[in-house]
Amino acid sequence: MKLIIIAVGNKMPSWVTEAFTDYQKRFPPEMKLVLEEIAPVKRNGKNSDEKAKELEAKMILEALPKKAYIVALDERGKQFTSLELGDKVGVWQNLGMDVVLIIGGPNGLTDEVRNKANELWSLSKLTLPHPLVRVFLAETIYRGWSIYANLPYHRA
Repeated sequence: MKLIIIAVGNKMPSWVTEAFTDYQKRFPPEMKLVLEEIAPVKRNGKNSDEKAKELEAKMILEALPKKAYIVALDERGKQFTSLELGDKVGVWQNLGMDVVLIIGGPNGLTDEVRNKANELWSLSKLTLPHPLVRVFLAETIYRGWSIYANLPYHRA
């Protein structure tokens, strides 16, 4: 199984790449973490935010594998405790398909992308900077997997 993170944004600071890669290396071979970046659309002029969001949505939808379980990160989504996420990771592993996690651009996701998702997940009620979301997401999923695998990484 692969966990595929599709994220709008590229050219991250080196600390983001370093931290993400550190967590990426921790995952077992049977649960590979993959990052696919989508270049953000430039915003300029009137109504450009909405147009950019639509263009980014098109690229996100085109990047989705044909058969995958899709989780969109969205403020309207469900929040999980670490222990609940451990259970969720177990469910994902038993699906028999890859899991895609979508991180939208600065203006979020379109309804079309949200409707394509099997579930919506909110990482926090706080607004998090996009570079930090990648690292936070990688660590959070790793923690969930370590709970599911009964490893000592998570200390309840």
